[in-house]
Amino acid sequence: MEPLAAGSASRSALFTQIGDDNPTWLNVDLRFIIATIIVFGAVMATIIRFGHEVFDPLADSLMIQGWAALIARPSLLWFTMGMLLLVIRTLLWVRYRPVAAMAYEEAPRLSVIIPAYNESAMVRKAVDACARAEYPRDRLEIIVIDDGSTDDTWTYVSAAQRERPDLVQTVRLPVNAGKRAALAAGFARATGDIIVTVDSDSLVDRRALLAIAGPFRNERVGAVAGKVCVLNRFQSILPRMLHVRYVLSFDFLRSVQSSYGTVYCCPGALSAYRASVIKPLVPGWLRQRFLGSACTIGEDRALTNDVLASGYRAVYQRSAVVHTLAPETYRQLCRMFLRWDRSYIREEIRLWKIMWKLPFPALVLTMLETTITNLRYPVAYSSLVLMVYLSLQDPLTIVRLLISMGVVSVFYTLYFLHSERSREFLYGVLYAYFYFFSLFWIFPYALATVRNRSWLTR
Repeated sequence: MEPLAAGSASRSALFTQIGDDNPTWLNVDLRFIIATIIVFGAVMATIIRFGHEVFDPLADSLMIQGWAALIARPSLLWFTMGMLLLVIRTLLWVRYRPVAAMAYEEAPRLSVIIPAYNESAMVRKAVDACARAEYPRDRLEIIVIDDGSTDDTWTYVSAAQRERPDLVQTVRLPVNAGKRAALAAGFARATGDIIVTVDSDSLVDRRALLAIAGPFRNERVGAVAGKVCVLNRFQSILPRMLHVRYVLSFDFLRSVQSSYGTVYCCPGALSAYRASVIKPLVPGWLRQRFLGSACTIGEDRALTNDVLASGYRAVYQRSAVVHTLAPETYRQLCRMFLRWDRSYIREEIRLWKIMWKLPFPALVLTMLETTITNLRYPVAYSSLVLMVYLSLQDPLTIVRLLISMGVVSVFYTLYFLHSERSREFLYGVLYAYFYFFSLFWIFPYALATVRNRSWLTR
């Protein structure tokens, strides 16, 4: 979907997508809106049908087993709340539009920061992608930080600087200090009005820099999240599944959050910040502690929370695309999710303190989304115990549960199909089962080890 032209939007309205409003989109997407409502109704009817069958034996057990009621009834209540949240999300998602990219001639000075640790040749590709991006060369600088790598990363970083001495600056930290410290070294040297962070294993699209600069026309925007796709999606089954997950995470969830200016996490793979907003926040961000330990991981979400706490908006720009390497082995995947979940726990607690500063509609929507989303953890794990118990009595219970999971995951892949009309959506269904059976332990373990500070990238 093409970005809309700049112009007539009322940028002060909370529910007006930041940037530009073109009423012609109603004509373009009206059929899709109607189709979405019809499909939603059909899928909901199916879910309810299967849901009753899943809980038929449960209803009988409630009359005998009092402890089951303590699990089943809150679970059914949470399911109802989840459906309400899904409707609200869908309505906000339908109206999302990316902002028009910054015009070449009006592009502000921009600094790209690329932190790297043991990335070897991939960091050179990341630098080259940024250098080839469409952006005025006299208003662009690329700062690459080698965070004490022990491999040949510095060789590739140095080569990139020698090839483009007028564009690329390099910094070499003597020892590995962590991604947060590496980014801070880049922030200290950045001279741009906008500061973009790009991971060293990620390649930006040619138009990504102009696109991600677009939302900063609005003075209330402090941070912008780019769209992350999987670079190695065709290498194995795990990246294929993760690509669907990433598209849903960005084109669905962040589109929803962007509609009320509260994207919860601007990702390290591609994000942009207003320099005048972010630079004063860096000292406190570096000193952040949690449960007595210095915070090193989850720097992207922590920085996003700092921007929101400062009274600025964080939005999503779908047209700013970056392709990043995804895990190809189960071990790598677990390490990534452990890192994400540990920072999620810490920053979700912070968000609950920050949200009270948000405008009232954004406050209500943030409270609704975070409450229902986080209730899934106690509900899911307690329900799993109950399902195991019921399956021992009636093995068909687990079959019905698996069918219900498939139906729900198929519905969610409709959002993916809107972004990419591809048979790859089937990997989204597969991912639902893969997560259920092999990754269910990640969050409890992350909660138990939340003070762990390592990068967990290798």
